[in-house]
Amino acid sequence: MSLMITDQCINCDVCEPECPNQAISAGVEIYVIDPKRCTECVGHFEKPRCVEVCPVDCIPLDPAYVETREQLLAKYTQLTAEKAPS
Repeated sequence: MSLMITDQCINCDVCEPECPNQAISAGVEIYVIDPKRCTECVGHFEKPRCVEVCPVDCIPLDPAYVETREQLLAKYTQLTAEKAPS
């Protein structure tokens, strides 16, 4: 699954720089997570960094984007290949 940021977000700015996939950005009212880039930190860390640093615990799993660990790992592989220098 991808993660999502709920409306409990206080816009504290700590999650965005922690995301290794640049999946988090400022939305209209609160930060948002791009499900196409979110791997729940699979391939990078044991636990999602944004969840670990969030002071208000407002980053649950997004039930609209159900993915297996294997799918998240495949997404991680694709994203890191895109970052690799040509």
